[in-house]
Amino acid sequence: MSRTDRGSRFIAAPPAAVYAALLDRESLERWLPPDGMRGRVERWDPRPGGGFRMVLTYLDPADGLGKTSDATDVVEVVFADLLPSRHVVQRAVFEADDPRYAGTMTLTWHLAAVGGGTEVSVTAEDVPPGIDQAVHEAGIASSLANLRSYVEAARPGTPSPGR
Repeated sequence: MSRTDRGSRFIAAPPAAVYAALLDRESLERWLPPDGMRGRVERWDPRPGGGFRMVLTYLDPADGLGKTSDATDVVEVVFADLLPSRHVVQRAVFEADDPRYAGTMTLTWHLAAVGGGTEVSVTAEDVPPGIDQAVHEAGIASSLANLRSYVEAARPGTPSPGR
């Protein structure tokens, strides 16, 4: 049975600024890793059919329940669809020996212009059963908060409505 996890966040910046952060290697390394992790992009090809390989490392290996090793998650991502300032569709596969983490998860990042900013919603479909839903949704929320901080910091003087 497939599972879908979700998250959303308002960002006080136009969709083009958010979209740019979704498709910039250095930006992605800074905002995508959820709290308690850091990320490193090893391969980068930002076009439909291209993608990236990211190594996510737990800052405190004692806290880690990595999918690839005790302290890391390695994910191969393909950009399935890119529609500037509208959405980014990614197909993600974790490197893991445990079959509970097998399969391709589809992440769709929707961007909608609203009230002087962008509503970003993430839909993760076909989430592998080994990924705890509450932990995954907390990770999505953390990445969205990081994205908001990153994009809004790049736009000084932009007020945040606190959503």
